[in-house]
Amino acid sequence: MASILPINPQPAKALDSSTMTDARELTAEVSSLPQDIYKNLRATETKKRPRTDFFERVQKHITLDMRAIAIDWLVQVAEELDLGPETLHLTVNYMDRYLSGNNIKCHQLQLLGATCMLIASKHEESDFPDVKEFCEKTDDKYSKEAVLEMEIDVLKHLRFELTAPTARCFISELVHVARGTKLMEFLANYISELSLLEYHMLRYYPSMIAAASVFLANYMIQPKEHPWSVTLANYSQYQSHELYECVNDLIRILCRGAVTNLHAIGEKYNASKYMFVAGFCFSRIPSRYFFNANN
Repeated sequence: MASILPINPQPAKALDSSTMTDARELTAEVSSLPQDIYKNLRATETKKRPRTDFFERVQKHITLDMRAIAIDWLVQVAEELDLGPETLHLTVNYMDRYLSGNNIKCHQLQLLGATCMLIASKHEESDFPDVKEFCEKTDDKYSKEAVLEMEIDVLKHLRFELTAPTARCFISELVHVARGTKLMEFLANYISELSLLEYHMLRYYPSMIAAASVFLANYMIQPKEHPWSVTLANYSQYQSHELYECVNDLIRILCRGAVTNLHAIGEKYNASKYMFVAGFCFSRIPSRYFFNANN
């Protein structure tokens, strides 16, 4: 049998100093890539946000409760169509950006939500549902033509700028850099999705909601350990004291979630697929975690 080994193997050559230098520089460049991506997301998030006062200044017919009900319904639709969490977050981003400049009637809100999810799924999913499926989710309240007409209107208003940083994409980055578990990721996603229901949370940047969600998730999982490491603080560009107000708003949302009539997010995350994170309980967060130095 012929040998698979070389007949005259050559001795390995030692790497010279220039090669070693090139290798170190390449390693440094690769290791800095996640930080560069995060910084770019932070810079972009300021440009593709909805107004924080569109209910006060633009909308004349729909209410805050109607918006929350529409988003709760969209959560159900996303689960039924097996759409990812980023698609859901983008859907709400598109919807709120559209509402920031267009006064709509009550009967148009569900149409807007379904259309924004269609657009988001086309942008985000490799295998996205067709228009007919979204019409069916509205019990065929809207025709295919109505959805396509709304799609054109939404795209024009968004100026076809569909790539927008969301809390979900920031959470993904933070969990990765923290070497977090799936449990941490699911819990942070659950918390951030609850924030989508709350109009007043638009005053926070998506990056801050993500950081506060990870902070709170870390605390709920390991309450005796500092939830905000030096690594997370440096990478996120948020110190723990800067998260205080947002974290407390998220806690209020979590507490209210137990008594609200909107159950889609809780039911979604109270399943084995998401490790039953909706059933997590938490106690009061010690103030030292916000105002003392990170571990």
